[in-house]
Amino acid sequence: MEFFKYTKTFNFMGKSKLAMILSIVLVLSSFAILATKGFNYGVDFAGGTIVQVKYDGAAPIDVMREKLKSNTLFDGASITEFGSEDEVVIRMRTATGDVVVDVGDIASQTLVGTGEFEIRRVDIVGPKVGSELKEKGITSLILAVIGILIYVAFRFEWRFAVASIIALVHDVSIALGAIALVGLEVNLDVLAALLTILGYSLNDTIIVFDRIREGIIKNRDSEFSEIIDISITNTLARTTLTSLTTLFVVFTLFMYGGEIIHAFAFTLLVGIVVGTYSSIFVASPTLLVLGFDVKKYHINLAQKAAREAEKDRMRAQFESGVM
Repeated sequence: MEFFKYTKTFNFMGKSKLAMILSIVLVLSSFAILATKGFNYGVDFAGGTIVQVKYDGAAPIDVMREKLKSNTLFDGASITEFGSEDEVVIRMRTATGDVVVDVGDIASQTLVGTGEFEIRRVDIVGPKVGSELKEKGITSLILAVIGILIYVAFRFEWRFAVASIIALVHDVSIALGAIALVGLEVNLDVLAALLTILGYSLNDTIIVFDRIREGIIKNRDSEFSEIIDISITNTLARTTLTSLTTLFVVFTLFMYGGEIIHAFAFTLLVGIVVGTYSSIFVASPTLLVLGFDVKKYHINLAQKAAREAEKDRMRAQFESGVM
């Protein structure tokens, strides 16, 4: 079913220089934010303890702070609302090493007299485990990028692989900059969102690259920039529908999914917008910058077809006993 039908070819490559300048500014701004503000690492990566408490009414945060001061276990603890005024999270940067101690029970005893409440969740991550999770998270991102590079290089050509990696680095950099800018906690949920962005952006880019490759084969004598414009226009209806439907779902999660998936949804929101943009205005123009040659590509295809034909001829002679 085709909801959008475009009768003209849009001049995307004519706007590519402005788009590339915008992308460079956004990426450099993200790096500057990361260098100055840094990340607000959550318990998953920094280590520590989280106690989630739900009250029957509005949580008395000031009273809770006074109560927690009476126990040295909660020294330096922060108390923040968790999605609504009746639910709060107590965060401690240090994790108790005593496995006999039940932090939930101690919190319940310490908060007696602050109202009717229940302990909903207790998460404890040691600093060593947090450091290992951080290292493995970075490793997973690097391995994903390397795997994508190899896959695209084999499926298309090395210039396509380099263009797709540049687009992915662009998307992840801007997403990380947005996370640091708003001060979201960087935890395993955010890491999962970043890996999802890699997959989503790559899928968009591969579809555009497929159309570009088809256009190169069909339009031997056309300018490469013209082929790119035609290919992107042909995928525009699909891109519009896919991006909008995904964006609506993620926006709903961001607005109504609760605090627990707030960072995940926010990261995906940024990633979907930037990933859709980069498939058109980063990955495709990069092919032009890298000097992709349509005529040389056809010569290589012809040489490859000749080699395959020669192999088939020699195989047929061998099977028939003629050498």
